[in-house]
Amino acid sequence: MALLEFFRPKKATTASVAKERLQIIVAERRSAGQGAPSYLPQLKLDLLEVIRKYVHINPDQVSVNLDQKDEDLSVLELNVTLPEDK
Repeated sequence: MALLEFFRPKKATTASVAKERLQIIVAERRSAGQGAPSYLPQLKLDLLEVIRKYVHINPDQVSVNLDQKDEDLSVLELNVTLPEDK
């Protein structure tokens, strides 16, 4: 089956692209060992753009935080306040 997938690659979905981006960011963060991540504002804008495809929200309704628990554990926290259905 892998040979067929090579000739007919699947179209990348939004979720798979977002997953790949997050994996790259986490890998970069681990290898760089920086104190304050510089990519969080851009990550927030990217996430806001994806969410706006489905729901109208303001930028202040999205918060992204990265907590370094210890050397091997980082927690990416995403909070989105969604509007109530009317």
